[in-house]
Amino acid sequence: MSEVNAQPRDLNINVHHLTRVEGHGNIVVNATNGEVVDAKFEIVESPRFFEAMLKGRSWQEAQFITSRICGICAVGHTSTSLQGTEMALGIELSEQAHLLRKTIFFAEQLQSHILHTYFLVAPDFVGAPSVIPLASSAPDVVVRALKLKKLANHICEVIAGRHVHPIAMVPGGFAKYPSTRELKTLKEKILSFSGDIDETVKLFASFQVPDFQRETEYVSLKHPNEYAFYEGDIYSSDTRKGVKNMDYRSLIKEKVVDWSTSKHCSATRDAYAVGALARFNNNYDLLHPRAKRAAEQIGIEAPSYNTYHYNHAQVVEIVHCFEETAAYLDRLIEMGMDVDEKPGEPARMSGHGVGACEVPRGLLIHDYTYEDGSIKDANLIIPTGMNLANMDADLRALAPKVFGKPHEEAELAMEMLIRAYDPCISCSCHLLHVEWV
Repeated sequence: MSEVNAQPRDLNINVHHLTRVEGHGNIVVNATNGEVVDAKFEIVESPRFFEAMLKGRSWQEAQFITSRICGICAVGHTSTSLQGTEMALGIELSEQAHLLRKTIFFAEQLQSHILHTYFLVAPDFVGAPSVIPLASSAPDVVVRALKLKKLANHICEVIAGRHVHPIAMVPGGFAKYPSTRELKTLKEKILSFSGDIDETVKLFASFQVPDFQRETEYVSLKHPNEYAFYEGDIYSSDTRKGVKNMDYRSLIKEKVVDWSTSKHCSATRDAYAVGALARFNNNYDLLHPRAKRAAEQIGIEAPSYNTYHYNHAQVVEIVHCFEETAAYLDRLIEMGMDVDEKPGEPARMSGHGVGACEVPRGLLIHDYTYEDGSIKDANLIIPTGMNLANMDADLRALAPKVFGKPHEEAELAMEMLIRAYDPCISCSCHLLHVEWV
């Protein structure tokens, strides 16, 4: 619900709850006589105590527990959890396990970006309240989206048993490997969707993006040889330097705020951004050539400081991940799959490890300390939590630009701004703030 603005330079926007995002959050923006008094994205969802759930659990269980944090980024949480466990316990991966991990990671990026851009964002650009009316007015678009999402889920299913909460991914590799024949069939299926990828780019190139510029710090993984998703250093656009996973606390600071059940984060500034636009800005040179052509067609250049370009950066990544999935399958097929390979074993049962991956919404960190094969301490930093302070800063910067506009138009601009980040609110909620009296 929301109230009508009283004066052209006043705002009273109170959206409870924002639609077409995962979880529950409120947009609160108030301005009086041109002065922005309040601008924040409130996270009001009940806390989920991920770190506490992990304490005392075996090194063989962590990835199965953390995959349940999110049904959209289940592969991402599983992969990052496995990285932390493998680093802590000195578990080595084979080449085929490493390549499969990266292949399934590309597939999850595809399914999540398709879901967000088509089903949650596209309705804003065509004036629809949701994707449901588009099933009648643009059925070909909706069918295409469903087909592409199904394809991405199928890739994950072939590689890891299923997409939602994968079961074959274990410390040291996989409990079960797909055969070379299965990968060949999968590769053929993927190539048949190339035209749908082109149509996706055309669709988003046709949308008019709101003009909003706010330069900020962008943080993402960065790798010297590839557009980083699965591995790399944690890189800041401000420092132009990367830090290793184990040193993430030298860059990223967490804090508690009183209007959110999720912690906020800062780095060299009070706020920073992670996600598709951060990756695009920090790693553009390493995009697949087809993805670079898509960026040109859509009209996005690096660096872009327009938050609404998050969605278009996701489309560019759709193209990149489509091509990289096919390329990695080629490498695995050429190698020939060893379906009898056993997972690597721990070299020790105590240690400290940090996993860091780029899930669809941005940088994800899993920090584990093991003692005698069980987790003693855990710290998880979720991308949406990293973005929250930047969302608030964006809302504050956007408010003066919508003074004098019809209330519905101002409200929509702010809803679109937050939706652009693709927030996964439930994932970010793991704060318990106790006031002792």
